[in-house]
Amino acid sequence: MTSHEGMFVPSDQDPRTQIVDTRGERACVEGYLDAYRHTIALKCEGLSPAQLATASVPPSALSLLGLVRHLARVEHHWARRVLEGRTDLTRLFHGPDEDAGFGLPPEVDQGTVDEAFALWRAECAHAREAVAAASYDDLVDVGGDQIEVRDVLVHLVEEYARHAGHADLVRECLDGRTGQ
Repeated sequence: MTSHEGMFVPSDQDPRTQIVDTRGERACVEGYLDAYRHTIALKCEGLSPAQLATASVPPSALSLLGLVRHLARVEHHWARRVLEGRTDLTRLFHGPDEDAGFGLPPEVDQGTVDEAFALWRAECAHAREAVAAASYDDLVDVGGDQIEVRDVLVHLVEEYARHAGHADLVRECLDGRTGQ
């Protein structure tokens, strides 16, 4: 028997189980990507700005808030710069102190948190639109190489899966919550 004690939400309310059954590779990959997006949001729920900004294991700057900012950067890059070919756009959190989103401002308050989550959600929504507009086997340029949109989506699943694992560990260190 599996225990569901300590779950973030009851199983029947888990947003990841509300995703429509998938048929075919594209729907399956997009479903996994959305499930991982929901996982990141779940791992961050109910924490204070200070907790969200707490670095995992020094000297690493990895924090839940840093992950959200980093994933906004990832979504922005792959949707806008790669799928849409907008290489004129500056990458998000590109400055020397920003560490691809992991570098946080010295003071993190609720406004900083709200701004990061709004940016991430907006970039996720934009990425969904960019993916919907593309054919799964369209070719896009990545550093001079031509890859399929399929490869971009699989890479995004891989990126989110890795960072969802990081989020599990960081959350457990913060308040002992594990799983789901």
